[in-house]
Amino acid sequence: MSKIAHNQLTKLYYSIGEVAGMLDVNTSLIRFWEKEFPIIKPKKNRKGNRLYTPKEIEKIDRIYILVKEKGYTLDGARKALKSGAKIESPAVESSSSDHSHENLISRLEVVKSKLIALKG
Repeated sequence: MSKIAHNQLTKLYYSIGEVAGMLDVNTSLIRFWEKEFPIIKPKKNRKGNRLYTPKEIEKIDRIYILVKEKGYTLDGARKALKSGAKIESPAVESSSSDHSHENLISRLEVVKSKLIALKG
């Protein structure tokens, strides 16, 4: 679920500290993601300070969702972004994934019972 309300991004540019504050992460993580994901290209002023547009912040938010909330690896997130995979909010996913969770739990219970039988 997105931590940033995109309709509230009213400024033209945001500093790296502001972006990190929106996501509740360290600025070093934002700089690291900038190196790892070529889609993040903030503008830099004469002093070298990074300036993020709302569009850049949306890209960073998508990466945050994939990596921090959905548990993707950096490579997996890179591929998902490149393929244009739609990132749905957990509320939308929950209805379709409830059955898969129940299915997974029942399969794990079968495996558990087989392991207990092997142990005994």
